[in-house]
Amino acid sequence: MKNPREIAAAGLMATIMVVSKFALDALPNIELISLLVIVYTLELPRLALPAIYTYVGLYGLLNGFGVWWFPQLYIWLALYVAVRLFRRWQGTLPFAALSALFGLSYGALYALSYGAVNGAAAGVAWWITGIPFDLLHGGGNLICALLLLRPLRFALKKCRELYLGGPGPEGEDLTKERERGTITASKGRKGPDAATGAGEKEGRG
Repeated sequence: MKNPREIAAAGLMATIMVVSKFALDALPNIELISLLVIVYTLELPRLALPAIYTYVGLYGLLNGFGVWWFPQLYIWLALYVAVRLFRRWQGTLPFAALSALFGLSYGALYALSYGAVNGAAAGVAWWITGIPFDLLHGGGNLICALLLLRPLRFALKKCRELYLGGPGPEGEDLTKERERGTITASKGRKGPDAATGAGEKEGRG
């Protein structure tokens, strides 16, 4: 990630995550971070991990680093990897279901770290105690994804095409794609000229 625009974009993406987290902190286990990780991973995979770990670092700085913070290092990575594995899925519903499953699993993922520090039995007990919050987390993730996934993907795709160019989700060069589109558009109609043998042509992409 050497492009200054990409560095700035990753910082902005992380800032959006931080702002959304603090904005919804008063609501128990309702968050947009899961949805943002999914959208970033689908539309800007090269910038997703830098944005995620910038967010994790900023959140730790703003809240104080403690035992609670260390699971953040692998929890969001797990969601990123899952989205990358299933990135070929079409439509909103599959990713909404994945977001809901992640919310339901959040306590179990967190309990891995808690159990490593306090013992397996303590980790299992901690996870079971938090299951009602995991249910709320999963339901909130499902609703947020159903409502916001599609418009957020559309908005981020437009921002990527307009301001970043370069690689798209699967590494295609968007700058070259735009250049090809310009060349195609310029082909258009050519006036007939018997002397040169030019005629009408239909441009192809």
